[in-house]
Amino acid sequence: MALTLASGSPQRRAILEQLGIEFTVAEPSVEEIAEGEAEDVVLANALAKARSVAAAPGAPLVLGVDTAVELDNRLFGKPGDEAEARSFLRVLEGRMHRVWSGLVLIDAEGNERQGTSVTHVRFRQLGPREIDWYAETGEWRGRAGGYAIQERGAALVDRVEGDYTNVVGLPVGQLIRLAPQLLTGGRR
Repeated sequence: MALTLASGSPQRRAILEQLGIEFTVAEPSVEEIAEGEAEDVVLANALAKARSVAAAPGAPLVLGVDTAVELDNRLFGKPGDEAEARSFLRVLEGRMHRVWSGLVLIDAEGNERQGTSVTHVRFRQLGPREIDWYAETGEWRGRAGGYAIQERGAALVDRVEGDYTNVVGLPVGQLIRLAPQLLTGGRR
């Protein structure tokens, strides 16, 4: 089963590799939206990414994914600099936030399947030294919410409720619900 991942995310690539799914990567060229309801935003961005790559000639099954962190109806995308990363951590500390991902699969005939996943993550109370330590790691670069749970960011987290792989950037449960043939080589 041929899959094209419409994403430059190394975390998404690593998850697909871990599952043993063969895939190619095509980075999408889209303007992402950053305002609105979290679930709507991630789904719209995932759809735009998938459609941008599916429009290419010969594209097989295309997977578009988008992830955002949400707290109190505020979206936390990728911080622009270290100061913004620190401010994200200060807002998230000691609180439960939601990590949303939207997935869209487009097959060679143009049929679209889509879904969303949400995971609740509670950060520990963080002191200024812990925030400084994490911000100085640089892991916040290119990460929704300004942290990477699968790396040193794990030290920030008190509890995860839901799909851990969603927080990393690709909710495996939702992916397999949408395309079980990815694990079975095309057999249903």
